[in-house]
Amino acid sequence: MLELKNISKSFNQRTVWHDLNLKIEDGKILCIVGQSGGGKTTLLRCISGLETLDAGEMLIDGQSFNPTAPHENDAVIGVVFQDYQLFPHLKVIDNITLAPELALKQSAKQAKQTAEKLLERLSLSDKADLYPYQLSGGQKQRVAIARALAMKPKILCYDEPTSALDPGLRDAVKKIILQLKQAGITQIVVTHDWEFARQIADQTFKLEPQQ
Repeated sequence: MLELKNISKSFNQRTVWHDLNLKIEDGKILCIVGQSGGGKTTLLRCISGLETLDAGEMLIDGQSFNPTAPHENDAVIGVVFQDYQLFPHLKVIDNITLAPELALKQSAKQAKQTAEKLLERLSLSDKADLYPYQLSGGQKQRVAIARALAMKPKILCYDEPTSALDPGLRDAVKKIILQLKQAGITQIVVTHDWEFARQIADQTFKLEPQQ
C-alpha cells in the first residue's frame, strides 16, 4: 500500500537520512526501530505530512501521494502522537468528533455515533464526558487512538506508543494494535523498544543516525 522511494531529509545541512527506500503492505504492521537521533520520528512526520521531504517520492497503491496536500490527506494517514496532543478544553467525546465534522464534513450526529462506537471498542464509554486532565496516561493513549480512527485512515501511525507506560498498559497497547491489524488497518509504529516491536511487527526497519 505505502512505498517510499529514494527519499531524503536534512535539517540545517545535517542529513537525517538519504536515499531511503521502504515499503509496507496493506494490513501489515511495520515497526521503525533504532536509537534516538536516527530520524524515526522525522520519518513518521514526513509520512503524515507534518514535515516535507527534500527529495524522493511517496506512493499509495502505486500512485504518487503528497501527504501535505489537504485535499488528498483526508482519511489517508492518521497519527497517534507520543504526547497524545488532546485538546485540554474539550471533553473526550468532542476531541474525537471535532476532526470528522470539520475535515470529513460529517454531521454532528454521525460523528458522535462513530465516536461512541470507538469509545466502546476501546473500553472508554464511561469517559466520554471527562476532560483529558481527568484521564490516566493509558486512557489518554486510547482516546488518541480513537480520535485517529474516527478519521477512518488507511494507515495509522504511532510515535513511541509505549514510552511513558508501565508494563500492564504496554500490553494493553499491544493488544489494541493487534486487534486493529485483525480489522485490516495498516499500521506504522515508531519505537525504540525492540521487544515490543518483536511482539507486534510483520516488518521491522532499523534507522541508524547518519554519520
